[in-house]
Amino acid sequence: MRRSTALVLVVLGAALAGLVFSSSAIRLDGDATPAEESVAAGPQTAMLFWRETFGPPGQKLVFEVQRFQVLRDGWKAWVGLKNETDVAYEVGDPRATIDRSFGLMLFETGRTSELDSRNTENALPTLRPATRYKPELPKILESKGTWHGVISAPGSLVAGSWMRVVFGTLTAVGSTGDVLEDRVVWITDHAYRLRQ
Repeated sequence: MRRSTALVLVVLGAALAGLVFSSSAIRLDGDATPAEESVAAGPQTAMLFWRETFGPPGQKLVFEVQRFQVLRDGWKAWVGLKNETDVAYEVGDPRATIDRSFGLMLFETGRTSELDSRNTENALPTLRPATRYKPELPKILESKGTWHGVISAPGSLVAGSWMRVVFGTLTAVGSTGDVLEDRVVWITDHAYRLRQ
């Protein structure tokens, strides 16, 4: 993991506040100029095989993104979540509240420095939550448990933007001590650029 653990704490507020992906630009002299019209990303499939971890050796949460697909009427992501810790994590009903949603965020670049700075400034992009989970997320991801499935939602995505997958919120059931966070939202370090 290349970013500080602050990301898992700050992102909760940002997911609620959100920041719309900008469709206008400001010139250096301060005059507003219309940007090129946003274009929806066309149908595409990417085999990603992302695997990212959070936590110390022997006590990790593992986040996987195997494949991502843009459809004519929405998107799908084949994802996985592994709990290699000694503590169970509540995943709950992902549709209960916005901070319990898995989904996507679209960024202007694929650089982790943009992710870090926007997180620090509490200016993360709006979460585009998944509306379907197949199979459903478990209410509790037990210690040493796994979940693999497909998350999806309707709606277009902006071509040229960089997509990151969001996992969260995971809430520890019981004490994590000083080893892990009690609440975790994960935004992937990896990013995929959406084509036209």
